[in-house]
Amino acid sequence: MAALPVLRRRKALAGSAAVIALAASGCGDDTFSLPVWHAPGQNARVGDIMIRYAHVAEPQGGPWQPGDDVPAYVWLYNKGDNDDRLVSASTPNAAAVDLVDADGKKIADGVSLPENKLVELERGKTHLVLRDVRETIRGGDFMKLAMKFEDAGPVTFNIQAQVPVYDKSPSPTG
Repeated sequence: MAALPVLRRRKALAGSAAVIALAASGCGDDTFSLPVWHAPGQNARVGDIMIRYAHVAEPQGGPWQPGDDVPAYVWLYNKGDNDDRLVSASTPNAAAVDLVDADGKKIADGVSLPENKLVELERGKTHLVLRDVRETIRGGDFMKLAMKFEDAGPVTFNIQAQVPVYDKSPSPTG
């Protein structure tokens, strides 16, 4: 009977070693790395598409209100050997989600994602706009966002409204 606890410890040790080896080996082929940057946002993956820093823009001067058109930003990295395309996005929190160019004009045919390239959907560039949001969105709120890619397929994940960054000037009492 004394051998039973020793056997359990050995199995637990072997199991722990296997978990550590898998974690250290990176078992998911996620070799894409970004510079150290404390950016807001959610990360996800579908097929060869890595989704990074997905977030709703920071509300300015108060929460986003029902009826507002709200920008959303995301970085997309196509790790595949073939081009792909972001064809659409949607959320239950808005009447529609449009892909727009830097001037805010709707892009009907989606966004091209060249193989092994990073595409930044950001302010001043092509990005997403949540049209006619259905409820108040405060900094820190989460909502579902679905994205559909031509080859990689659909993915749904939570995105967060960026928490406002307030004036960081020294306090007059501090």
